[in-house]
Amino acid sequence: MMIESFNQWFLALGAEYGVNPYVFGAIYVGAIPFFLLSIGWLVKRARAHRSTVVPTLCAGFCFVSAYLYLAVVGENIPLWVWIFLAALVIYGAVSTVRDTRRKIAAARQAD
Repeated sequence: MMIESFNQWFLALGAEYGVNPYVFGAIYVGAIPFFLLSIGWLVKRARAHRSTVVPTLCAGFCFVSAYLYLAVVGENIPLWVWIFLAALVIYGAVSTVRDTRRKIAAARQAD
């Protein structure tokens, strides 16, 4: 009964904002392997002292892809949601940059 209530509430949110929550979730989860592959590609190119622009753009796109879906398809999204998402994206970007820099430094030291 509790799962059914949660599912109804979850779907009602999607209807209220014009977003299919299952599509949002599929994009969010589906982008994770591509994000990780992009980070691996970025580290590999950095180790080889090659440009990291394209892998960085790919990783960034994968990181925000579900929110892009929300921005394009969503309707009447409250301001607090955008503020919260912006904070998540900024925190995630800073965290990813730090982690990637550490991986690149460690990979260069290993060479």
